[in-house]
Amino acid sequence: MSSKSLPLVVLLFCAVFMCFAQNQPVELTAQVGSTFRFAFLGDTRFTNPKDTRDSNATVRQTLVQAIADARPAFVSIGGDIVYNGDDANDWKTWDVETAIWHKHGIAMYPVLGNHDLSGGKLALDNYFQRFPELKNSRYYAVRAGNALLLVLDSSLAELSGPQGEWFAKKLDATPSDVEFVFILLHHPPYTSSSDEKVYGGGHSARSEEQELGQMLEQRQRSARTRFVVFSGHVHNYERHEHNGVTYFVSGGGGAHPYRITRAAGDPFPDNNINYHFLLVEVEHGKLNVTMNRLQMERGKPNWTRPDTATISVPTVTNAAAAPAN
Repeated sequence: MSSKSLPLVVLLFCAVFMCFAQNQPVELTAQVGSTFRFAFLGDTRFTNPKDTRDSNATVRQTLVQAIADARPAFVSIGGDIVYNGDDANDWKTWDVETAIWHKHGIAMYPVLGNHDLSGGKLALDNYFQRFPELKNSRYYAVRAGNALLLVLDSSLAELSGPQGEWFAKKLDATPSDVEFVFILLHHPPYTSSSDEKVYGGGHSARSEEQELGQMLEQRQRSARTRFVVFSGHVHNYERHEHNGVTYFVSGGGGAHPYRITRAAGDPFPDNNINYHFLLVEVEHGKLNVTMNRLQMERGKPNWTRPDTATISVPTVTNAAAAPAN
C-alpha cells in the first residue's frame, strides 16, 4: 500500500467506525434514589382534542395531571403515543398536554408503537425530535437504581437481528447489583384480547412476542433477577403471571377503549373499560405495582385501585437450584 493511499484508508476506517458507533443503542441513567417510583401507561394516542372517536382528550389530560401529581422519577409510555406519527399537529398536542411533566422535571422513556411509526421517516423524525436523549435509538437501556429497563421496538425482530443480539447480550451481562429487569415493548406476549374483536376492538398476541415470553420464562428459572414485562397495544388492563415472570398490559391511556373476554384464571378478571395508569414503586428486594383506574362521572374523575401486585426478587436458593439455561 502506498503512503498516498494510507490517509484514504484511515478516513474510510474512521467513517465506518463512526457509523457503527452512532448505530449503537443508547444507554441512559435515571436519577433515582435507593427507593423510587415510576409511572407506566400506553396507547394515549395524542391527537386533536376534538377527535373523540380515536382518543379521549379529557381522559388523557386527567391521566397526565394525576401522574404529575404523583411525582414519579420518570414516566414510560408503552407506544402509540400519538395517533399518527407523521402528523405534526398530533405531536404538538403531545407537547401541550404533557408540558406539566417537563415543568416538574419528570424524565420520559418512550416505547415505539405502530401508530408512532405511521408515516415512516417523517414519523421517526417527529419522535426523536421530542426525545433527543435517545440519539436515534429505537431500542435502548436505562439503568434506574436496582433496576434495568430494556426498551424494545416490537416492529423489529426481538430475538434475532441487531435488536435480538443486543437484547440477549444485555440479559447475559446484567450487572450484579440489578434486582429487577423491566422489559418494555408495545405488543404484549400475553393477552386475553382477541383479533375477533368481540367488544369492538382487540388484538391477539403475536407469535413473535409469545416466543419472547417463552425465552424470558426459560431464563427466569435460573436468574437471580426478576423479569417484569410492561406492554400496551390492547386498550384495557391485564396482568398475567407465567413461570415466575409477571406481564402487565397497560393500554388504557386514552385511545378508544373496549372490553375484553377474560380467560379463566386471569389474576384480574374485571370486564369493565379500564382507563388507567400504573404506578410502580421499587425498593430493595421487591416492588409494588398499582393500577390506578379512572372513571369520568358527570365530568369529574373518580379514581379507584382495583388491582395491585407485589413482586419479589428470586430467592438465592431457588435461583441456584434451577437448571442452567
